[in-house]
Amino acid sequence: MPELPEVEVIRAGLAPIVTGRTVERVQVLHPRPVRFHPAGVEGFAAELAGRTMAEPRRRGKYLWIPFDDGDALLVHLGMSGQFRWDPQDAALLPNTRVLFDFIGSQFQLRFVDQRMFGGLQLSVDGAELPSQIAHIARDPFDPGFDPAAVARRLRAKRSTVKRALLDQTLVSGIGNIYADETLWRCRVHYDQPTATLGERRATELLGTAREVMAESLAQGGTSFDALYVDVNGSSGYFGRSLAVYGREEQPCDRCGTPIVREPFMNRSSFRCPRCQRRPRRPGEKR
Repeated sequence: MPELPEVEVIRAGLAPIVTGRTVERVQVLHPRPVRFHPAGVEGFAAELAGRTMAEPRRRGKYLWIPFDDGDALLVHLGMSGQFRWDPQDAALLPNTRVLFDFIGSQFQLRFVDQRMFGGLQLSVDGAELPSQIAHIARDPFDPGFDPAAVARRLRAKRSTVKRALLDQTLVSGIGNIYADETLWRCRVHYDQPTATLGERRATELLGTAREVMAESLAQGGTSFDALYVDVNGSSGYFGRSLAVYGREEQPCDRCGTPIVREPFMNRSSFRCPRCQRRPRRPGEKR
């Protein structure tokens, strides 16, 4: 699913397009993306019409578009959700699910979602922070993010380092791709217990995660296929800079050892077996 850089690329693309625009009409072409709206498809369309959008905001992997009345449109992109800004008379892309028309505009905002794990919902009083995502932690780009405090919480968890980085209630925005890249840069195995990290090491991990995601942002995010594009349909190019993720059996950029792919939490972890050695278990000899 899209991680922080991909969602931020979409937010930044939407900002100059929708900020200050008033919704004229909403057409829901498939009910699943608005499945969480209590009033259903017709209610969703009716309740959004006439509202004026403010600048889109983001926390971690979640995006929302505030309305000037204090409510917000909360967006979760799921596995394949994307927004497109197209002329009203342009042919619809396959899997287009929701259409937004704006007063005085010949263009249309279109929500496209192939796998339909994403969703749109109205968040009452959610302009500042939708209640649905109040449990999501701040991400490393948030002005209120406190690396030292998060590092202390990370070290205190009875967990392993990658599980902690993926815990969106601890630090948001980091997914499988950027966790693997962060751990490779820091030469840390994904299964290292968090309790074994020193304060400086834990803080370094968080700083490196921010650094990796900033580099990705500068390249438009990571696009592996047409499901990850910005509002104009352009792909990101950070995939060309990945050191370990998706590079099974390719040589490590640092030492030349073939990258390995291992099962992890119903997904995969990629690492260099030489640079990121498996932590020694109690009583184990080497």
